[in-house]
Amino acid sequence: MVKGVPQLRSVNTPNGLITYTLLRKPVKNLNLRIGRRGEVAVSLPVRCSLKQADDFVLERSRWILDAIYRQAERQVEPLPSASQEVCAQRLSAALKRVYPLVEPLGIAFPHLKIRSLKSQWGNCHWAQGYITLNIALARCPEELRDYVALHELVHFLHQDHGTGFYTQMDVLMPDWQQRRKALKSYSGALEDELIGKV
Repeated sequence: MVKGVPQLRSVNTPNGLITYTLLRKPVKNLNLRIGRRGEVAVSLPVRCSLKQADDFVLERSRWILDAIYRQAERQVEPLPSASQEVCAQRLSAALKRVYPLVEPLGIAFPHLKIRSLKSQWGNCHWAQGYITLNIALARCPEELRDYVALHELVHFLHQDHGTGFYTQMDVLMPDWQQRRKALKSYSGALEDELIGKV
């Protein structure tokens, strides 16, 4: 096995077959990761054998399969991919729907930028007067798009995630915490957009 080159391996366990990606790295211990889509990855120290990696997976097979099952339960299939124009329309509509909630607070209607972001649904550039929404957000239900748009608008009042920010969210969108929780199950949409960019 060549250092730094991933290798796909499979292990038959009493709990079922587990396929994982093995990568030899300059690490001290064997490390195991379960990705958002249930993919299994093991980092193997240079001094360890392939058998040690397989045994490591075998010993933790019950935990691995439970973790994969939990990931699958959490993931929700996002809306189908749409054109750039349709995505822009959806995100612009979300901003227009929630803006009346903050307009009385003195927030000017911001400029909207739409981009593919690696790990955020949106961000606020309050000093420059614009917000950015992740194009992947257009694949989420309307109420979740509205939540993110409002979240970014509230940053014009509170630049951090302090008490004032959350108090304002409670006032403007009392169910924001449920929406935020629901949004986590759409994390696959973020990865899909990134895969599409490669």
